[in-house]
Amino acid sequence: MTTSELPSGAELLSSLAASGNDLPGIWSLLGMDGVEIENGKVSFTLVSRPDFANPLGTVHGGICATLLDSVMGCAVHSILGPGFGYSTLELKVNYIRSVGTDGVRLTGTGTVIHTGRSTATAEGRVLDEQGRLIAHGTTTCLIHAPN
Repeated sequence: MTTSELPSGAELLSSLAASGNDLPGIWSLLGMDGVEIENGKVSFTLVSRPDFANPLGTVHGGICATLLDSVMGCAVHSILGPGFGYSTLELKVNYIRSVGTDGVRLTGTGTVIHTGRSTATAEGRVLDEQGRLIAHGTTTCLIHAPN
């Protein structure tokens, strides 16, 4: 398959989102849905549940970190051309408030800040149902050119 026959990042993400409950890997593991994809901006939602608990009984920070890594990375992917990929080089997360494990809907949104030839940066936010900031972060992604 040549590069021209491959989907762009946005096309690939849209295709995955349209697949419904057949989402790959981490999306299905955490129950991410509510996928919205724009050029350079991506949002996913998930609902907290008891198996997301840390020893204190609130949502483990890794859940918000994973949501942020997913939306920021996919925001970068949404602007890449056919055959291009990415990987996270750096992830920074700031936690603002705890979240209960009793079905709280969290929405993560990632937005591209800058894209170069070899790296891209993005920022993200996780909000609860009341629009309160739960966590925010930044990422640097390594861009992989097609072979």
